Formats: sequence, C-alpha cells, structure tokens
Amino acid sequence: MRPFKSTISIDEARRLLREGVRPIARVEAVALMDAEGRVAAADVRSTIEVPPFARSAMDGYAVASSDVASARSDRPARLRIVDRVYTGQVPRTKVDRGTAIEIATGAPLPDGADAVVMVEETRLAGDDGVEVLAAATPGQNIGRRGADISTGDRVVQCGDHLNASRIGALAAIGCTSVQVFARPRVAVLSTGNEVIEPGAPLAGGQIYDVNRFTLGAVVNMHGGTSAPRPPVPDTVAALTAALDDCASADILIFSGGSSVGEHDLIIDLVAARGSMVFHGIAVKPGKPTAFAIVDGKPFFGMPGNPTSCLSNAYILLVPFLRATARLPLYAPRTVRLPLAARIVSPAGRHQFFTVRLRDGVAYPAFKGSGEITSLSQADGYIEIPSDQSTVEEGADVTVTLF
Repeated sequence: MRPFKSTISIDEARRLLREGVRPIARVEAVALMDAEGRVAAADVRSTIEVPPFARSAMDGYAVASSDVASARSDRPARLRIVDRVYTGQVPRTKVDRGTAIEIATGAPLPDGADAVVMVEETRLAGDDGVEVLAAATPGQNIGRRGADISTGDRVVQCGDHLNASRIGALAAIGCTSVQVFARPRVAVLSTGNEVIEPGAPLAGGQIYDVNRFTLGAVVNMHGGTSAPRPPVPDTVAALTAALDDCASADILIFSGGSSVGEHDLIIDLVAARGSMVFHGIAVKPGKPTAFAIVDGKPFFGMPGNPTSCLSNAYILLVPFLRATARLPLYAPRTVRLPLAARIVSPAGRHQFFTVRLRDGVAYPAFKGSGEITSLSQADGYIEIPSDQSTVEEGADVTVTLF
C-alpha cells in the first residue's frame, strides 16, 4: 500500500477545476424542437416583423375612431356591419364612414379602421347593425405591426441558454433550426477486476458496475453526452487500451483505481502520459479523487466506492461539466432544518453528510462510502467544515437538496 503523500482542501480543488475548464467550441445545428436546454452559438436576428400585420387584441368590431368618439351607453353610435374577419383571413372589405367590421382576436385589422371596440361595449341593432356604447380612441385594442419584434432585432444572443420562451421567440420569426454549442462527449467507465456488467451472474468477489450508470446520469443531466464503456480490469494493457479508446471524448471519467492500493494502476498511467493536477482531497466521502490533463483532455479519476464517486460527481464534476458545456451555474435549492441526531465528523476533512427529510427534520442517512443507499435514500446533504468535529442534535443545518 502507498499512502497519500498529501491532500488538498475542497476549496483548492474547486479552484483548480475552475482553472481547468475549457468551454466547448464545437458547434452544431439542431432542429428547433430539439433545442431546449442547449446554448446558442451565434446571435439570431429577425428578418421579419412580429406580428407581420396590425391585428386586433380583442373580439369586437373594427371601427374608425372618429365615428365613435362621443359614443356612450345612453347615446350610442350606430354603425352598419359590412363584413366579418377571423384569424388566418385577409380582410376583403374596407371600413368606411358609418360602418364596422366584426373581428376576432388576432385577426388582421381592415383598412380604414384605427380602433377596435370590444364586444362587451356593444349591442346588436337589427340584422346588420351594431350600437357602440363607449368612445374609442386611435390605436385602441390594436397590436401594431412589429410591436413584438422588429426586422433586425436580436432575438437570441450567442451564449443564451435556450429555454421555452427563447425557443418560442425563434419560432415566431420562422426559425426551424438553430446553431448551438455541442454537448461535451464524456467517456465514462469503471475499472477493477471485481466489477462486472449488471445482469451477468455474480461470481465470488464480484460486484455489479454502479458508477458507470450514476456518472452517466449526472453527465446527461448537466449538459454532456455520456459515452459509456464496459468495465476494464486492473491491468496495464487493459487500462492503456481504455485510455486510447476514449481519445475522441472531450472529458474522461474513470472510477476506481484512484486510491493508493497496489493494484490501483490508472493513476500511474495517467501521470505518465499527462499532467496530474491533484490527487487526494481532504473530504469525506471522496478523498481519493484525482484530476489530470491526459492527451490534452480533462481526466477525472473518481473513487470506486459508489457513494464517494457520486458525491464528488455532484460537488466537483457538475460545476466543471456545466462550465465546459457553457450552461448557467447550477444553484441547487437549500433549506434550513433541525438535525435529528448528533453527527461526529473526522478531524481535518470537510464532510458531505447525506440526510433524509421527514416532517421538517433532517435525519442522518450516510452509512458508508461503499453503500449507494447512502445517497439513494437521501434527499440532500449537509456540509461539515474540516475544523468542526460534531454537529449536535437539534442544531439548525443547511441542507442542499439533490
């Protein structure tokens, strides 16, 4: 066994990771229907006006405002209805003096009309007449042409996160596709002689691969595209081939082999063909976490224990991945709750301690670094600084929710 020569603080690890981010430069076109959550790679300016015509903002009657300038309920202005216009139609008739055209919300405004009287301020008079019960002013209840977007307006800016409203704006100007930054391709695999594919029969000393699935889920949720590989045994030849096989990825994540055991070979291989930025963080769980640059690509060596691996994926990988994908900062929700039971924390290590929430109280959920249920049965985690050894029962704690 080879002990860690040194560890760095969680804050130092975060700083080094921020410095190691290289935002993705690759660009691709995607259909507008598939653009949700992507990041625009170019400005998009409108070539049309929205709306492309003046339109009614109400169901009612298109009129000349001068005809109804003095109308009121006890002295209505009587007009003759000469046509009707609905959405999707082009008006066939002009509004002349003394006439009105029945109009639907969103329908194009007829020539000669400069106001719309809503139907609630009118009453029918005979077979072809309408009485207007309130005065109207020019422009009333009309959406002018280009009121929303003018020709040349920038609808989306390079770097914008494409949410539902921005996709809607692109649709409004007739876009069918949009240039976006590519999702980083992330190679994910587990190492270890004991790790096998789920579904295969378990032999003595074997366990199913967990980390490839948890890490892949985190990657896909935070802007990347997971490229999973099958488990790799602890041999120099197999690990070297695995590194070569991942050459097309933008980011490499290997779990296992990042500790200091005799058979943890991946760290030595990575150091030999790249630059080790750090190896070992003063945290619990997740101490044996490494970050390096291998063949010009960011490399994460994650702990083999499922809870350690996934915990540091939330804490360290997610911010790195989102910055690489040019996504907004991730700000998980937090709540303040009393702690249900006393927690003892190891001296000198910043601890991320999982908790489950019941009836407004935070209950300790952490079992151990190797137990995935430490996370799967938890709702979030609390942080215990390295200079604090206990958190007492009843203390108010800040829970970061998963």
